[in-house]
Amino acid sequence: MNLSDSGARIGALFLVTLASTGASMAQAAPSSAAECHGIASSMERLACYDAVSGRAGDAPGATTAAAPATAASSTPLAAGSAKQAEGGGNPTATVSMIDNAWGFDPASPRYDIRFHNANYLLFGRYTDNVNTSPFSPLVQGSGQTQGDLNSTEAKFQLSFKARLWTTDDRRWGLWAAYTQQSQWQVYNGDTSRPFRENNYMPELFVSYRPDVDLGGGFNWKLLNAGYNHQSNGRSDLFANNGTDNGLSRSWNRLFAEFGVERENLALFGTVWYRLPEDASKDDNPDISDYYGYGKLSALYRWRGNSFSASVRGNLGTGKGAVEAGWFSPPLFGPLRGYVQVFSGYGESLIDYNWNQTTIGAGIALSDGL
Repeated sequence: MNLSDSGARIGALFLVTLASTGASMAQAAPSSAAECHGIASSMERLACYDAVSGRAGDAPGATTAAAPATAASSTPLAAGSAKQAEGGGNPTATVSMIDNAWGFDPASPRYDIRFHNANYLLFGRYTDNVNTSPFSPLVQGSGQTQGDLNSTEAKFQLSFKARLWTTDDRRWGLWAAYTQQSQWQVYNGDTSRPFRENNYMPELFVSYRPDVDLGGGFNWKLLNAGYNHQSNGRSDLFANNGTDNGLSRSWNRLFAEFGVERENLALFGTVWYRLPEDASKDDNPDISDYYGYGKLSALYRWRGNSFSASVRGNLGTGKGAVEAGWFSPPLFGPLRGYVQVFSGYGESLIDYNWNQTTIGAGIALSDGL
């Protein structure tokens, strides 16, 4: 999947466009009653709770007959029975985060476009170990002196998915998704502020809502299975007889993802199988030594904040990575503050066999769910 460098710059411009249009997507409905808790205005707070419980369409001031407390649990998207709000006697319905993110509500649009993985822009991302080695053959081939890469750069990610087909009850769906992650040496004027790395990942997969009670308040809410391709879109022009794979990185995988939920906590397990490639054309034959064969991740929402964490690796080689993030409550419109910490191998494909620790801060449109 060779993409020109201009695609990276288009991606940067698209991030700005996405920020201006993201409000309508991000504000479609709050994901949980916890997000309504901090709203100061009583009318806005009531409207937020109505949106969570599915009553957002009621006209302002309309009165309805009191319903039994068990009515909130009769809808298929309720994570459980209505529970008492802290410090009061009014029940608040809890909407499933996974159901909401994947459009499992039978009333959701049949064909839909949504955020997929987290969408963010880190204005500054610092690394303790700059990786310059992959670029040495390129610089030597041009007869120039290799310039220094900055330890601080910008990083952004764009990710969305589109539902192509679904059953009438929305329990099954066919999705296409696209994620782009870019590292941009925007503060490095000495080297013309290049994009150091761009990773492109299209996906095609089937989703299913098992809706199985696992006990202890946990419910199995999601099963995805499909195919993805990840590449940095570079040429292998400077590869050196298999001992130096130049700048090109890519792999193809079959994967399955499982999602379990308990109130405001969502847990995910993903396993994958790398599709074999011809040894003479393999850009990174040992990539599984560093990325492993699966990933565990979690997302917890509390009072408008989101806390994320993930871990992946290969137990046989002892190599892998951990990542953690904090998304603040909305600051203005749908934009939230975001802090990301990463440690290990493979923050990007060009760094798949490079160990580093990074920290970055910026803004986000979505928290990955």
